Amino acid sequence: MNRFSVLYTLKKHHQHLTFNTRAEAEDALKKLSRHRRGVPIGIYDAKTELFFWGPNRQKKYSQLSFSEQAQEDNAMIAIVQNLRLQAEIASDENQMDLDIMLRPMPRLVHS
Repeated sequence: MNRFSVLYTLKKHHQHLTFNTRAEAEDALKKLSRHRRGVPIGIYDAKTELFFWGPNRQKKYSQLSFSEQAQEDNAMIAIVQNLRLQAEIASDENQMDLDIMLRPMPRLVHS
């Protein structure tokens, strides 16, 4: 799976998009803001397990106490990790279905 996830909400549900690079993720976050297809929240880095808030949320985040910031960070990280896990499980299931479909058919022996 890709290293970076862009977390956003769409119709009051958390969603994510994954990207190989941070630059791609930042570009996607900006596009979400411009096109109003969802409400951007931030970017998650799976390698460092850090969450970076989007510009629209950074000001509110900065006004929180350190403990509140930690709570918010942990909540967003848990949401993204759960979404990534769900996507990985779905991908594994699809791969298993594909594997079964690609297996050769057994030969029937007539006597």
